[in-house]
Amino acid sequence: QVQLVESGGGLVQAGGSLRLSCAASGIIFSVDAMVWYRQAPGKQRDLVAIISSGGRTNYEDSVKGRFTISRDNAKNTVYLQMNSLKPEDTAVYYCKAEGVLTRLLSGRKYDYWGQGTQVTVSS
Repeated sequence: QVQLVESGGGLVQAGGSLRLSCAASGIIFSVDAMVWYRQAPGKQRDLVAIISSGGRTNYEDSVKGRFTISRDNAKNTVYLQMNSLKPEDTAVYYCKAEGVLTRLLSGRKYDYWGQGTQVTVSS
């Protein structure tokens, strides 16, 4: 069974920084992409940043230039460095591992979600 555990959330003032981590554990042969989403109260869950197994990244427009996603493939861990935080960044942040191969011979891949970590930015 694959589990994703996020950490690093908290309360920060506007203009501050936080670094989120998400570690995947279990029997994992490969992960296609790791993704950060966020969900503010009363809103849908939106993609924030994505990184492929090869290191290609993409960001939601409002975080470009402020957030940086990175991953350590050997540790199956993804990070989200968040700088210049704004009150509108307040949300629960979730990580998702996409295309996880857990049984080498089957070739089947699955997606897994973390439990979320709260980020609150005060004005």
